[in-house]
Amino acid sequence: MDLKNKTIFITGASRGIGLAMAVRFAADGANIVVAAKSEEPHKFLPGTIHDTVTAIEAAGGKGLAIKLDVRNEADINAAIASAVEHFGGIDILIHNAGAYWLQPTAEYATKRHDLVFDINERAYFLLAKAAYPHLCQSDNPHILGIAPPLDLNPIWFMNSSAYTVSKFAVSLYTLGWSKEWQLEGIAANTLWPRCGIYTPSAELHGGKELISEFRKPEIMADAAYEIVTSHSHKFTGNHCIDDSFLYERGYTELDHYSMIPGNALVEDYMVPQDISPPPGVKLTPNRLYDFSTGELLIGSKVGSINKSKLDKK
Repeated sequence: MDLKNKTIFITGASRGIGLAMAVRFAADGANIVVAAKSEEPHKFLPGTIHDTVTAIEAAGGKGLAIKLDVRNEADINAAIASAVEHFGGIDILIHNAGAYWLQPTAEYATKRHDLVFDINERAYFLLAKAAYPHLCQSDNPHILGIAPPLDLNPIWFMNSSAYTVSKFAVSLYTLGWSKEWQLEGIAANTLWPRCGIYTPSAELHGGKELISEFRKPEIMADAAYEIVTSHSHKFTGNHCIDDSFLYERGYTELDHYSMIPGNALVEDYMVPQDISPPPGVKLTPNRLYDFSTGELLIGSKVGSINKSKLDKK
């Protein structure tokens, strides 16, 4: 099935992965609600909700820009109501907005902790709660969270517990909703990238050298498309890694997603070690952890902790 005339509510779609998803869905003639804070251009980052609507319409879809701070429950409820009033309903909810901050527990400011939980965990819960009665009216309703497969390897929680727990909370909600709303036919799944994904923010923080080991956001857009066009009664409760999922769906040529085809790719955080990459995918050596011991590698940096400095003590 395709997405023609389906209404898709996407948070954080003013740039990066959310923008790529919006354009991919629009090619089917979908209605896209672009819900994000970037109503005006950011000082350092390109892209606004209005720019995304322009791209959606150029791709063949219809767009609605809604300025939304996902930390505010009243604003979430109002945004969902506006989307329903404008397009007549909601078929798919995608929570793409996210807050990323890796730092050891002892250094983690309470304000930063609350930010990552408000945007990653709390917003997902509030969005699903607000969208639920409208999803019940859809003939193929989906909820999609951008979160990793559940993996209790302690290495993911060392030096970054707040961020990791906030993301695993998304995966846990998703698992619960896949059963809680099974009778309503609402599918709930998550999607996570195996490798770093190029976004303007990633380039700003990681630099151009690291970006050469990243993939384009279109790989996440294609994977999301395959998920939300699946039959909601048959595909639910899954935690998908983008390239492995696409490979299973027949996407055997993946190199074109690389920023520089042929380059080895840097693996993302929280990718379970037992989910092997598809044939032909080359990964660069891990830069953060020794997976046999969980220790930080020489030169790795998480927060203000640097392995080389620790070795000198």
